[in-house]
Amino acid sequence: MELKDLPEDIAARVLEVQEKSGFVPNVFLTFARRPAEWRAFFAYHDAIMLREDSGLTKGDREMIVTTISAANNCLYCVVAHGAILRIYEKKPTVADQVAINYRTADITARQRAMLDFATKVNERAYEIDDADFEALHAHGFTDEDAWDIASVTAFFGLSNRMAGVAGMMPNPEFYLIGRVPRA
Repeated sequence: MELKDLPEDIAARVLEVQEKSGFVPNVFLTFARRPAEWRAFFAYHDAIMLREDSGLTKGDREMIVTTISAANNCLYCVVAHGAILRIYEKKPTVADQVAINYRTADITARQRAMLDFATKVNERAYEIDDADFEALHAHGFTDEDAWDIASVTAFFGLSNRMAGVAGMMPNPEFYLIGRVPRA
């Protein structure tokens, strides 16, 4: 799909992203094959990833995405969201660390508890019980934060699977973001 072929509202959003980042992330054009689904996908994305009244930081959310995407073997999301994670956390190694093994990564105990919960939601949501919420509460997370963690995890489970089906590859630009100074 090319920019010229997109509905006007989708093309406008893609151009905004291109202006901000300097390129068009492949997800925007790949998912545009079905405009109604594109709109729903990005509306939900924005609702969970840009939510301001949350106990999760933007870095926390990207850390969840990177960790879960690695568990789901989604190269696109690991590379793309790992780049964003590096920027938000101002740590050029954190994305690689959480993608390989968040349990040994240079992150806080609070973030580790968050990723423990996200990983369980991703792999065995049917086993979530009171003890899982209590573990989050011990690190200052609320039940609303737990919902946010689960929402991000579940949404990116969908995204990871669709990226795999589409054979979506990361844009080359993502590999250097947050590793080297921006030109």
